[in-house]
Amino acid sequence: MNRFAWVTPSTIEEAVGALEPGALVKAGGIDLMDLLKEGLIAPQRLVNLRAVEGLDRIEEKDEGLHVGPLVTLARLAANPIVQGRYRALADAAGHAATPQIRNVATVGGNLLQRPRCWYFRSEAFVCKKKGGGRCYAHGGENAYHAIMNNKTCAAVHPSATATALLALGAKLRIAGPTDAREVPLETFFVAPEVDVMRENALGAGEIITEIVIPYPPSEAGSAYLKQGEKESFDWPLAEVAVLLERDGNRCKRAIIVLGAAGPVPVRARTAEAALADKVIDDATARAAAKAAVQGATPLEQNAYKVTIFEAIVRRTILAARGNTA
Repeated sequence: MNRFAWVTPSTIEEAVGALEPGALVKAGGIDLMDLLKEGLIAPQRLVNLRAVEGLDRIEEKDEGLHVGPLVTLARLAANPIVQGRYRALADAAGHAATPQIRNVATVGGNLLQRPRCWYFRSEAFVCKKKGGGRCYAHGGENAYHAIMNNKTCAAVHPSATATALLALGAKLRIAGPTDAREVPLETFFVAPEVDVMRENALGAGEIITEIVIPYPPSEAGSAYLKQGEKESFDWPLAEVAVLLERDGNRCKRAIIVLGAAGPVPVRARTAEAALADKVIDDATARAAAKAAVQGATPLEQNAYKVTIFEAIVRRTILAARGNTA
């Protein structure tokens, strides 16, 4: 591990000003420590955000729920407002990692963590994400890799909260050296076909200052389900978040997002269309689940994930039907 300077700003402006070339942001530090130990980063300066006032707030105001990037996953999962109106987010935060990690890891860090693909994380493999010429998961050990949009890079997106926040229509407020901006989460993530070296649209010297989640429509319900190999801490084989807007027992609009399916969270638009103006029951949930996995391109060792996703999509739709706040 290299030597680096440690800076603790007290304002957003000071933090942005400290992000000179070679500097990185430190929030909870969970993924940061892993990247340092794995030799994937060698910053000259770490900018610690812990002293910046207001970045750890959760409050409803104006157009919806405002969540600071330094809110820990444990606080997010336990917050009564989140548990009520934004159930998918509470469940996603509450099922990520272990209790010890959730007490430290932040929602901002969870959104920005790098892929957990073992080829990317190993110094022995110079994959496309590190400037190399190949994705080693293609033809390699790929049982846990992407089953969709995996031609350029087969790593899966690692953020559980991204899956739920995308389903809930979240936006990110970002501060930078020139101006502040607001970005819909759906356009924030960068597919490997656009730029294989990065996963998001955060620019140089920029910091996420707030996550804004609009109030769910009346008679809307949301849910998040995760399937891993074991009940205790495990990376998901499949995770799904669903938002259902209802008119009685009929679906007015659905948003279905698949996590651990591709390099960025996947909107299952065909499945959403299959639910539109339908009575939400087991039959329509099954039909939507089948539509959600149409076009999957599993690799040699992970075709089993297609069946798992189909089952989890169906269960999450039915769970969202019963989770109206």
